[in-house]
Amino acid sequence: MRNVADLPLHGGHVPAWLAQRMRKLTRLVLILAVDEYGTKGLLERLSDPVWFQAFNNVIGMDWDSSGSTTVTAGMIKDALWRDELGVKAAGGKGKKSRATPEELRRIAELYDLDLEPYVRTSRLVAKVDTVALQTGYGLYHHVFFLDEEGNWAVIQQGMNEKEKLARRFHWFDAETFTLDPHKAIAGLQREFALNTVSKEAREYQKTLLDVIQESPVKIERELESLKALAKGYRPLVYYKPRNVDEVSILKRYESLGRFELNKRALEFARELSVSNYEEFLLLKGLGPSTLRALSLVLELVYDVHPSWKDPVTHPPDPFKFTYAVGGKDRVPFPIDKPAYDELISFLEELVSRHPEEKALVRNVTKITKNWKFPEEEKRPT
Repeated sequence: MRNVADLPLHGGHVPAWLAQRMRKLTRLVLILAVDEYGTKGLLERLSDPVWFQAFNNVIGMDWDSSGSTTVTAGMIKDALWRDELGVKAAGGKGKKSRATPEELRRIAELYDLDLEPYVRTSRLVAKVDTVALQTGYGLYHHVFFLDEEGNWAVIQQGMNEKEKLARRFHWFDAETFTLDPHKAIAGLQREFALNTVSKEAREYQKTLLDVIQESPVKIERELESLKALAKGYRPLVYYKPRNVDEVSILKRYESLGRFELNKRALEFARELSVSNYEEFLLLKGLGPSTLRALSLVLELVYDVHPSWKDPVTHPPDPFKFTYAVGGKDRVPFPIDKPAYDELISFLEELVSRHPEEKALVRNVTKITKNWKFPEEEKRPT
């Protein structure tokens, strides 16, 4: 399943009176979700961008803001640490994301889990979404959810500084990190993306692992020859792949950023005899520009291609959930404080009730399942 939502950059902050209510409502929703679906079921839902966005809308955040990720994930993390629900969260925005390994250590000790696989997973999903899949977004937010049974989910977000748009990446218990690994990606679909973790890129990955066993100096020489092509030069020896427009391909790569090799990282790859794509992505010093350079060499010298498909689609729209209490930026209407407080009181009462009574509420929710919101009220915030 893949879903997408367009998330523009928003400024401002959540006022104290609203943040206080958000924390209470977030905690109650999490308690009810774990009670209904278990910790694994909660992680599955957090890794669904439509469910996550609906959660964001219910607690009163803007329906289309990049801040919906950072604020909502932060509220969830805080609530999970305050209550023992069998699941915790590590990481966050900016500097907080770098604390992920240490916070994972605390969670692993609490739930008697082996730490190393989760630290490795955290590093790997970040590398995939910055290096292996490139669409012009730089990661600035990373939250890792881990439950007592060892199930995990990751929500991380990148920002396209030029266009002021965010892209959110959702992960859940991935069996592979190198072949269509995401549970979903939320963002504006691009005309193309450098996608080296698509199932279409199997041959690309295999060839790249062969090529990096060669001398980094040789690879650099091939790269410099290709850069010369962009300037109109033709090397004395150049084996042009059949029916290839080199200039168009070079411009496509250049639109994603510069391409320069980190020869030290390639030397590490040779010394370690890297044999699979996961190990390659985890190499120290391997960044987006180095992978772009290698991909260009593979495409124009070896005639082996990555996928250029951007792996996103459009989701069902969860905008109707903003009608629960309103939106921070007054869309579709200002936060209704009395309604918000009444909702909190109702859920607090529900949490303490017998399971059979909760089932009655579940049946009541079916009434609004097919309700459609007025389209004219859906406005950018």
